[in-house]
Amino acid sequence: MQVSQSLISKITDRILPEVNEWQNRPLEEIYPVIFFDGIVFKVRKDNKIINKCVYSVLGIDMEGRKGILGVWMSENESASFWASICRDLRNRGVKDIFAACHDNLAGISSAINATFPKTSQQLCVVHQIRSSTRFVPYKDRKSVCADLKRIYGAVNLDDAEYAKEEFREKWNQKYPSILRSWDTNWAELTTFFNYPAEIRHLIYTTNAVEAYHRMVRKFTKAKAIFPTDDSIRKVVFLSVKEISKKWTMPARDWAMAYSQIMIFFADRFAA
Repeated sequence: MQVSQSLISKITDRILPEVNEWQNRPLEEIYPVIFFDGIVFKVRKDNKIINKCVYSVLGIDMEGRKGILGVWMSENESASFWASICRDLRNRGVKDIFAACHDNLAGISSAINATFPKTSQQLCVVHQIRSSTRFVPYKDRKSVCADLKRIYGAVNLDDAEYAKEEFREKWNQKYPSILRSWDTNWAELTTFFNYPAEIRHLIYTTNAVEAYHRMVRKFTKAKAIFPTDDSIRKVVFLSVKEISKKWTMPARDWAMAYSQIMIFFADRFAA
């Protein structure tokens, strides 16, 4: 199903109460993992075309099933914007989040820490690799990627740190910006090393929410420019309803991941 321009134009404000009810519905008390990411739409404002980013929070619940916890719209990121999202999640019943994966969005780390201080934060490794290789010439890219993989693909944190220093010796003179970024973000890039492989594969990348946004884009591609913010909210809501129909199965290898989650976060269930 594709949401066409004609269908969008026929959707009236009568659907907005349903959108608001969905956005404010109660949530689960505990989410083992949540992911943050945004998708940009063009919208008319004061006779101009501007970009609005719709940020989605995708959660994996205790049964391993994915769900969009909510969507929020903004022209720019800020600590206060992310703080309002975190407060919204808490006010809707979320008491604990074990791990949050994001792309180092401006102000998000401090907002999560302020609202959910026990939550481990993981920067998306895939985004980090893309950023690291953006300006690496083709002739070096394969080799640089292979050496970066030795860092994030290490068995443990000690081996990752050793691989990072080997990368520094080999590439730092030629591409100093790569290591500057890895050094700056090292603590949150390596959070996943604190956990066994069954949990690592769940939290090291925001691919789950990015895949969802690719599906949203397919549903909304017929509409290049939206007339209002509400028109974006409505079509995103309809997209979520359609996409989530396929989210009936737990995450891959969830049984193994759940057994490790019960071990590593045992004290959080008792709290």
